[in-house]
Amino acid sequence: MIVGAESLRPLGTRHSFSLVGDSAGALLSTEHLNQIVEIGEATVTVEAGIRYGELSGALHDRDLAVANLASLPHISVGGAIATGTHGSGVGNQSLAAAVSAIDVVGADGSIRLLRRGDHDFDGAVVGLGALGLVTRVSLDVVAEFELRQYVFEELPWSAVETHLDAILAASYSISLFTTWTDLGVAQVWLKTKDQLDSQSSFFGATAARQPRNPVSGAPWENSTEQLGAPGPSAERLPHFRLAFTPSSGAELQSEYVVAREHGAAAVRELRRLGEVMTPLLLVSEIRAVAADTLWLSPFYEQDSIAFHFTWKPRAHKVLAVLPRIEGALAPFGVRPHWGKLFASSPQELEAVYPKLPAFRQLLRRYDSSGKFRNAFISRYVFGEGRAQSGM
Repeated sequence: MIVGAESLRPLGTRHSFSLVGDSAGALLSTEHLNQIVEIGEATVTVEAGIRYGELSGALHDRDLAVANLASLPHISVGGAIATGTHGSGVGNQSLAAAVSAIDVVGADGSIRLLRRGDHDFDGAVVGLGALGLVTRVSLDVVAEFELRQYVFEELPWSAVETHLDAILAASYSISLFTTWTDLGVAQVWLKTKDQLDSQSSFFGATAARQPRNPVSGAPWENSTEQLGAPGPSAERLPHFRLAFTPSSGAELQSEYVVAREHGAAAVRELRRLGEVMTPLLLVSEIRAVAADTLWLSPFYEQDSIAFHFTWKPRAHKVLAVLPRIEGALAPFGVRPHWGKLFASSPQELEAVYPKLPAFRQLLRRYDSSGKFRNAFISRYVFGEGRAQSGM
């Protein structure tokens, strides 16, 4: 199919909200490319379409784990690494940083194996599906470990703006949930190896007495277990259970990343837009992510703070507010997430993704015919054409 197609784009679990996965030609699903190839002591090799939740279950049976996970265990390995998806924790890198090798099927059907340390590796991992079809991925693994999850409520904004670094570094993984016009951050999700006292407070926030969902009013049963019950990391690091659909899909998402030293200042700027954002928001999440070396990773060579926005499905109004958010964060060198909605121009992206010109040259070498190129790649990597509808 690859050799015979004029235009082709690979699909993962279709959790992207930008047009990165769209195609005017053929779409090739990796849904059934979902087998575990080999589990070793330090790495696991999988087909790219496997979901992290299923991979984690298999690793658990061998007393192994991946070091971090995203909020959804439903996403595929190939799709997550291609767009720079991440979890949380000042010591935790993006999911793509755990990749030690990938197999890429090119436009002519040939297979390239790229290993960490190879010349093209750092450019190819977060590849936006544009170099070819990634069929196999090797990931670093660690010995299985347990975590406990606690939720704290009503974290004062004064604490966030004064102690953001300390708050986000206080545990293995921390997420702050807000709608930006509350008196404080509504919920803090703390994932830790330590047992906390049930009466604990957290920088002025109080411990929740019942399980919570990050979205106010949504059923807590969809969420992973809380209240300090110990469990495998794979069942605590995600916010949602694999067995449940976390939402109806009636939502839009954006995410913006700034260097960690600008985190508190970015919070102050976003709070000024609270009255504009809140009517459109389901929830917003603040997380820390450690630097990596992958060219198109939002965390390339900078420890970062990520601001995620889950919007109500009001596309025109959401698209109208994105330039205001990006303008407020522009002084901090804001980087948008490739798989989410953004309004940045190709020139603005090149200014904040310093390896974008090198990635452009990599694509010309790997896919000279443009078989894996779509309108999104043409515009945001090559600077051609107009902004796409929905972007």
